[in-house]
Amino acid sequence: MKTVKDYIRTIADFPHEGIMFRDVTTLFADARGFRMAIDQLLHPWAGEKIDKVVGLEARGFILGGAIAHQLSKGFVPIRKKGKLPGQTLSQAYKLEYGEAIMEIHEDAIQPGERVLIVDDLLATGGTCGAGIKLIERLGGEIVGCSFIVDLPELGGRELLKSLGMSVSVLCEFEGL
Repeated sequence: MKTVKDYIRTIADFPHEGIMFRDVTTLFADARGFRMAIDQLLHPWAGEKIDKVVGLEARGFILGGAIAHQLSKGFVPIRKKGKLPGQTLSQAYKLEYGEAIMEIHEDAIQPGERVLIVDDLLATGGTCGAGIKLIERLGGEIVGCSFIVDLPELGGRELLKSLGMSVSVLCEFEGL
């Protein structure tokens, strides 16, 4: 019987030499694999009250939209700076080489709403950490964070746990 990890292909030296890119598009392209991933991303949060699902740019949009649909809840994107048309809040975060900025619409989450954050990959935790700060600035309460893949050597899970988050991952890969 296949696991979610079996549907994910690895592409060596993409986007740079030495990187083993974990490509979830092969998972998304397979109906059974995609359904399995959505069900397993939701499973740890069964019974939790969730008002909104937040997806982190960009593959988190695919997952978040499917999960929001499954729950009959609203979906909120957190995007790179300059991609959202309305009034936004911004949060800078560190990358390996420099900084980036994520944004959310300032009316996307109401105080007290319970939010599930989803994305495909947890690496250093920087993007999700920025998303957490944005949601909290809007008064949202984060139920947890769900990811398909964790790269444990990069420390993202520990970072998110240090921020008080519950974290669920479907599979892990060694290395970068």
